[in-house]
Amino acid sequence: MTPYAPVAIFVAVAFAAALGFSLLPGVLAQRKPNPEKEQAYECGVEPTSSVAGRFPVKFYLIAMLFVVLDVEAASFYPWAVEMHALRVFGLIEMAVFVVVLAIGYAYVWKRKGFEWR
Repeated sequence: MTPYAPVAIFVAVAFAAALGFSLLPGVLAQRKPNPEKEQAYECGVEPTSSVAGRFPVKFYLIAMLFVVLDVEAASFYPWAVEMHALRVFGLIEMAVFVVVLAIGYAYVWKRKGFEWR
């Protein structure tokens, strides 16, 4: 038995489980469609518009800005933990990182990306 056999077995079991969890509900589920089930659900409020309506691009921009902010915040923690070991190089590296982020945020602010309207 090769040393990679356990890894291959693990990958095969994970793939089979993912495939099973994806396909079995569609095969085993009971289908009893009715108009009430096909209607869009909006937190108990009767829908007032078509489900196929378009969302403004602003929602996606806000979501992407949130992801960027989250990644930025997550990158500060390891840097802070290793600050003593990195010394001046780490400080300069983080300063460059913050300047690049500030340029990006200034661009978004100029394009009014932070406004919700």
